[in-house]
Amino acid sequence: MCVSMFSAVWSREETTERNYYTRYHNMSEITAWMEQMKRENPDVVSSMVYGQTYERRNITLLKIGLRSTVRKKAIWMDCGIHAREWITPAFCQYFVREILRTYKTDTKVNEMMKNLDFYITPVLNVDGYIYSWHNESTRLWRKSRSPGTGGCTCYGTDLNRNFYANWGMVGVSTDCCNLFYCGTKALSESEAWAVTDMLGKMREDILAFLTIHSYGQQLLVPYGHPNTSAPNHDELMEVGLGAAMAIKAVHGMDYTVGTSPDILYPFLGSSQDFARLIGIPLSFTFELRDKGEHGFELPEDQIQPTCEEAYAGAQHIITYTHDKAFYSYAATVTATLWTTLLAAWVSSAILL
Repeated sequence: MCVSMFSAVWSREETTERNYYTRYHNMSEITAWMEQMKRENPDVVSSMVYGQTYERRNITLLKIGLRSTVRKKAIWMDCGIHAREWITPAFCQYFVREILRTYKTDTKVNEMMKNLDFYITPVLNVDGYIYSWHNESTRLWRKSRSPGTGGCTCYGTDLNRNFYANWGMVGVSTDCCNLFYCGTKALSESEAWAVTDMLGKMREDILAFLTIHSYGQQLLVPYGHPNTSAPNHDELMEVGLGAAMAIKAVHGMDYTVGTSPDILYPFLGSSQDFARLIGIPLSFTFELRDKGEHGFELPEDQIQPTCEEAYAGAQHIITYTHDKAFYSYAATVTATLWTTLLAAWVSSAILL
């Protein structure tokens, strides 16, 4: 199976063809694709380098949205925080392709592109992702590529245990050879620091935080601590269950919704928990296909259906987020205005 995965050869013309999005792509191909997205869509796509990996590679996002003279709200999405989860960069690419393909003809997507900017990182763990492409022996690499400390000869930290969100308490390891090694301290990894810095600068603008993982067919909501619930837990569950219904409607796949202690296992130091802790109201982790038959080595013939259903789930969350921010606000303003006018009219009537 690995032979077919490594056989992808990128060409400039191929990125415009549908079959590009049915194969896995290495980092150089994804980088070239990002440049092409900017070149072909200069009015709505730009890029930003917002950090560097341990091995001094750029961490780059695509910013997608229609230009505006006012400050816009935002949606954050990152993929590839765990190197071996190749389906996740494939989904980020598919998501970008879909919104760019539809925003001129789909009135809802166009409206959201006017009101929101999408900040999308196709590959967050660049070093680890590149390492996972070296050969079959490295295919299942998970962590970053920073070296161990204190005499430990193993490499890498689990980036999704390295955030400043009850770091190091539950569901982690302090053994640097362990898959779930949380690092020497919170934000010891430059990749986690880069995301933290960006979210900190933008937290008043970001309405939803989506981090894409595999596998398990789950939608996780904060928090990873077994004894702590998010203040808007009921809303997160309602939106997540709606997304799961949208996913199921595409290809009949079941996704389970809940906190990680309830449906997976407790763990702390995740980017999802950090996003919610700093005030980003809607924070979700997608665990894409499958449920273990192929695991991290999901065959290429499942890329398209996986992306199609996950897109429906993400679209449900983003649409809810958008409408809550813009329509609920407008309704509240209108109701307040009418209440004020009514009170003024009653007061004047009494005086008469």
